Amino acid sequence: MPTAVLGIDTSAYTASLAVVDRAGIRFQQRLMVPVAGGQRGVRPQVAVFAHLRGVPALIAQALERLSPTDLALVAVSTRPRPVTDSYLPSFEVGHRLAEVLALSLHVPLVATTHQEGHIRAAMVGAGGPYRERFYALHASGGTTELLSAEWHSAGGLAKIRFLGGSDDLYAGQFVDRVGVRLGGPFPAGPYLERLATPDSDYPPLPVSLPRYHDGAWWISFSGPEAEAGRRIERGDRPALVAAAVEAAVADALAALAGKFRAGPLLLAGGVAANQRIRNRLSARLLERDGWELYFAPPELCRDNAVGVAYMGRDRIQ
Repeated sequence: MPTAVLGIDTSAYTASLAVVDRAGIRFQQRLMVPVAGGQRGVRPQVAVFAHLRGVPALIAQALERLSPTDLALVAVSTRPRPVTDSYLPSFEVGHRLAEVLALSLHVPLVATTHQEGHIRAAMVGAGGPYRERFYALHASGGTTELLSAEWHSAGGLAKIRFLGGSDDLYAGQFVDRVGVRLGGPFPAGPYLERLATPDSDYPPLPVSLPRYHDGAWWISFSGPEAEAGRRIERGDRPALVAAAVEAAVADALAALAGKFRAGPLLLAGGVAANQRIRNRLSARLLERDGWELYFAPPELCRDNAVGVAYMGRDRIQ
């Protein structure tokens, strides 16, 4: 019986493919959308054209590792999040190519979302939490959300519910904007992490307390970003500014999570790849009894198709 699943994810800046089977990850590869130096992103149509050029080659690489009878189904992320108004043009590329591929190979097509893929990939990398209910903190350049999620052994990830998030900049946008101003490339997360040198005497960036409105808890990163910009303009050491940004992200995320009863918490998304943010967030939350933190390896925090493929594998099982 075929057990391999090919997963496709075409996000705003990364095209990703993965093949998984019962034994685990058989293949994964990514292609980044080129971003010019000093820029903080690209227009959606640029990402679409980059994916149209790059994804067919990734599909060819993946199929080289499969015999014709290996493939059970194709899984693809068709939108950013599992809500009705979630849409981004770049996901249409992966969606339509996956449809053609599934029809050509006579296998089923499973549709999921980028966010669910991030959470599932982080679960694979962290080894859990395989609990009926847990928290997931998805922090990236396109999302900063604290979610309630469910896991069922018979069906996999289910019933994601929004609890809170950022109501202005996303955590990854904050990191990218400051990182680019400090001379780094986009996306700037890895650059900022290499640059940062913490100093206990350096004043921290202001972090607003979570605010409750519209049925959820909200944090903000626009204030910390403005203060980081002022420090850059006055000539503060870039390494200290970078470290202060990492601390501000961790403190804001910890404050958001702290508004809820402690429990299993999975960190997902590109921001979760930063080791200093992980360490500081852990220190803040583990001061409170009851938190169990789950971190995936950095390669399964950043954009990838592994989680999308596992969402398909869960359907088979």
